[in-house]
Amino acid sequence: MATAAAALPARAARLWRPARVLVTRSLLEWEHGRAIAERCAALGIPVERLPADRLSLGLPDDPRRAYAIAKQTLAVTVAPPSKRRLQPIAPSADWRVDLAEGCPAHCSYCYLAGSLGGPPITRAYANLPEILAELPPRLGQGTITSRSRDRAHEGTTFEASCYTDPLALEHLTGSLSALIRWFGAWDAPVQLRFTSKFAAVEPLLGLPHRGRTRMRASVNPPAYARFEGGTDPVAARLAALARMARAGYPVGLTIAPIIAAEGWRGAYAALIADTASALSAIDPLDLTVELITHRYTPGSKAVLESWYPGSQLDMSAAGRTEKRTKFGSVKMVYDKPTMAALRSFFETEIARALPTARILYWT
Repeated sequence: MATAAAALPARAARLWRPARVLVTRSLLEWEHGRAIAERCAALGIPVERLPADRLSLGLPDDPRRAYAIAKQTLAVTVAPPSKRRLQPIAPSADWRVDLAEGCPAHCSYCYLAGSLGGPPITRAYANLPEILAELPPRLGQGTITSRSRDRAHEGTTFEASCYTDPLALEHLTGSLSALIRWFGAWDAPVQLRFTSKFAAVEPLLGLPHRGRTRMRASVNPPAYARFEGGTDPVAARLAALARMARAGYPVGLTIAPIIAAEGWRGAYAALIADTASALSAIDPLDLTVELITHRYTPGSKAVLESWYPGSQLDMSAAGRTEKRTKFGSVKMVYDKPTMAALRSFFETEIARALPTARILYWT
């Protein structure tokens, strides 16, 4: 019997509608780029063709207004070689593959605030054939799953949601569908991975994916929805995940960022129970879980506080400790007692409520 979450109608999914679309000159050389521009125009979205490849944003000096306009802008550009060059993406996957950069959501913990410079516009890439051409030479060359004893069965893995939420853009770009088809036709031990806070999965359900794409729903308790502006409700995301699983896709949860706010145990126990209910009718179920605690850098904190000055997300030093990366940068993470309590809770609760799920990593 279908659960209430799994039965949630597809029309509940949120579809981003940018206020404007900027199209660079070189886009016209690519069929995929022209199709994106045509799709946006057909939806009645103003499409501005730029005379060159340089983006002319025309943003106001006021930071709040500039942020608002940038977040309502989609630019369709050609990814340069530096953006097409695959990079390792531990602990998620062997390689990162970028279909776009930026996200239309308004998450007050967004890690892109510290990763991407400049105004937070969303860029979708037109030169999909060049992006795809980078993938085959990396077959078997990764270090996360390609050579992992525990995850080698996943093959060489490619993460498509490092710098974007590809499902959030799919109705405008069609890029995710194209990538899923491409992986489905790639006769090799590979897996495409993407995670999303959105629920509009209908274009993906009938694709010939051949089990080579894993969708993960990025989730947090509904009580924390105030930190995830512009996204679909958690119940809708879980319902979308169930539809994808019924369509034969392997699926997963990205519980991120785990926030140790007051009452977190009850909130996350309810989230895990809701997940178990949404997926209860699916057999067999190939489900993974990725657990990522909340962290921030001094730079991302400054940017986020300028974007969301009224946010109640706790980014104080209380209960935090510094963690230095291999590159020498500093992240503020939860202290050891808090991390230990969180990890013990999640490992115990997931084993109880989702006994067939595999926890891929904790960070």
